[in-house]
Amino acid sequence: MSEPRSTSGLALLTLGALGVVYGDIGTSPLYALKEVFAPGHVPLTRDNILGVLSLVFWSLTVIVSVKYVGLILRADNNGEGGLIAMLALASQAVKDRPVLRRRLLMLGIFGTAIFFGDGVITPAVSVLGAIEGLEVAAPGLHDFIVPLSVAVLTLLFVVQRHGTGGIGQLFGPVTALWFVVIAALGVVHIVDNPAVIGALSPHHALRFMVLQPGIAFVALGFIVLCVTGAEALYADLGHFGKRPIRMAWFTLVMPALLLNYFGQGAMLLESPDKVRNPFYEMAPAWALYPLIGLATCAAVIASQALITAAFSVTKQAIQLGYMPRLRILHTSVRDTGQIYVPFVNWTLYLCIVGAVLFFGSSGRLASAYGITVTIDMLITTVMTFFVIRYGWKYAWALSIAATLFFFLVDLGYFAANIVKVFDGGWFPLVIGAVMFTLMTTWKRGRELMAERLRDDAIELPGFLAAVFVSPPLRVPGTAVFLVSEQGLTPNALLHNLKHNKVLHETNLFVTVQHHEVPWIEPDRCVEIEPLGHGCWQVTLHFGFKDEPDVPQALALVRDRSFPVDEMQTSYFLSRDIVVPAIRHGMAAWREKLFANMHRNAAAAADFLRLPTNRVVELGSKLEI
Repeated sequence: MSEPRSTSGLALLTLGALGVVYGDIGTSPLYALKEVFAPGHVPLTRDNILGVLSLVFWSLTVIVSVKYVGLILRADNNGEGGLIAMLALASQAVKDRPVLRRRLLMLGIFGTAIFFGDGVITPAVSVLGAIEGLEVAAPGLHDFIVPLSVAVLTLLFVVQRHGTGGIGQLFGPVTALWFVVIAALGVVHIVDNPAVIGALSPHHALRFMVLQPGIAFVALGFIVLCVTGAEALYADLGHFGKRPIRMAWFTLVMPALLLNYFGQGAMLLESPDKVRNPFYEMAPAWALYPLIGLATCAAVIASQALITAAFSVTKQAIQLGYMPRLRILHTSVRDTGQIYVPFVNWTLYLCIVGAVLFFGSSGRLASAYGITVTIDMLITTVMTFFVIRYGWKYAWALSIAATLFFFLVDLGYFAANIVKVFDGGWFPLVIGAVMFTLMTTWKRGRELMAERLRDDAIELPGFLAAVFVSPPLRVPGTAVFLVSEQGLTPNALLHNLKHNKVLHETNLFVTVQHHEVPWIEPDRCVEIEPLGHGCWQVTLHFGFKDEPDVPQALALVRDRSFPVDEMQTSYFLSRDIVVPAIRHGMAAWREKLFANMHRNAAAAADFLRLPTNRVVELGSKLEI
C-alpha cells in the first residue's frame, strides 16, 4: 500500500491500524504478568519484579521496536507483508539455488501451518483472559467464565458470514480507548510507587538472569506473552503501510503497554496479595464491570483480526497451490479483500471452543501459547536473512550482523517455551502438524497429478491441426476451456468433441498461473497466442493476493483481440476423479488423503469467479 501523504489520511490509517494490527499484543496485559508470577513460576520478590519488568521493557524494545518495526517492515513484497509474502521474497531471492529454495519453501509452509495453531489459541486466551475479571468483581461468578466465553466466541463466529465492514469502523476507536484506559490504570500505580521506573535499566534484567538463571529461564517462557501479536505488524503491512503502523506503535501502543505493565509491577511491590489477577486488581471497584466489558470488546477485536488473517492466509495458500480450493464468499461489493471462508470459519470455531472447554482458563492456555509464536518469530528471522543476503545483495557479514542477534533472542524464547510442550504446548503443535501434512500432501499430489496428465496429454497445436483436416460442425458462441498447462489439449475439449461433435466459433484455451508476488499489473496479467481457426491460447497471471476472476481478466483484452459475447460464452472444466494407485512419489496413506481432499475441493468455477449457469464440467478418472 502506498504511504499516505495527507495528515488526515495518515491519522485515519493510524487509527485503523490500532484495531487490526495491535489488538492481539494490546490484550497481553490481561494475562502476561499474571502468568509470570503464578504459583510455581517466578517467586514474588522485589528484585524479581524489577527483573521481570526490565525483561518486558527490553523484549518489547528489541523484538517489536527494533526487529519488526525497524527491520522486518523494510522487507515488504511490493508493499505486502506476512509470512507468505516473506516466503515469496526469500524463495525468489534463491531461485537459482533449487535445493536451498526447496528447504526454505518447506520452512515457510511449516510457519504458515503453525499460524493456524496460533489462530486457535489467540481468541481462546484473549476472551478467557478478559472475562476472568469476573472472578475479581464477584468470586461467585467463577463457574460462569467458561460458558460466557463460549457464548462470546459463538456470537463472533456466527456473524462472520455477514462481514465486518460496518462494525469494523469501530475497531480503531474502541482499541484506542482500550490503550488510553490501560495506560491510565498504570499511571495511577506508578505515581504511588515511582521506584518501579528504575526497571527501565537493563542491569535489572541482567542481574535477574545472572543470579537466578533457572527462574529467569522459566520467566522467559511467559514474558514472551508480552510480544505475542508482534507478527501482525508485518502481516498487515499491505493494509495500512509502514508509517501508520510505526506511528501507532511509538505514539500510543508501546507507551500504553509499558505504563500498564509497570503499573502492575508497582502495585505488586506494594500489595503482593493481588498477584492472582494484577490487571483487574489495578482498577477501583466501581470500574471493574465497565473494564471487563471494554476488555471483552478488545479481546473480540483481537480475535476478529486473527480470523480475518486466517481467511486471507487460506486464500493465499490456495492460490500458491498448497491448499485445495475452498468455497470463498465475498462479504463486500466494494472491498474484494473482505472474504468469508465457511470451512475455515467453523473449523476454527470448533477448535477454539474445544480449547476453551479443555483448558478452562487463560492460565492453562498461556502455557500452550508461546511456542507457536516463537516458532514463527524464528522462521521470520531466518527468512529475513536470505532476503537481505540474496535479495538485497548485502555482504555476508552485514547480513549476519543484521539477523544473528535477533535469531539468538528468538532462540532463547523458543527454548524457554519448548519445555512447556507437555503443559499444553502440544495443542497448537498438533494443529500445525496436521495443517503442514495437509498442505504438503496437496502440493505433492497436485504435482503427481500434473505429471500424470502430462504423460497422457496430447499436444494442442498438433491436435487442432488434425481436427481441422476434417472440421466438425461450428456453432455460434465462445468456448473457454480451462487447462492446467499451456500447450496441452484439455480433457474437456476431447469429451465435448466425442459426445457433442461440435466446436464453437471462438475457442479460448485458458491457463491460470499464480505467482510468488502479491499483485500482477492489469496490463501484464493476460498473454494471448493465436492458434488459428478461431482458437487462442490465453495465459492469465495472478499474484497470491489478486482476485482470480477469469471473466474479468478476459474482458480486459476481449474487444481488441477476439470477438466475444459474454452472454454466449460457455466455460468448460475438466473435473477429474483421482483414484489412488500404488506408485512411487507418495505414501499410500497420503495418496488416499489427497484423493479425498481432491474429491471434496470446491469447484474451480467458484474459485475462479465463473458464472455457474454457463459452466460445463466434464470429467474422467485419473490414477496417481
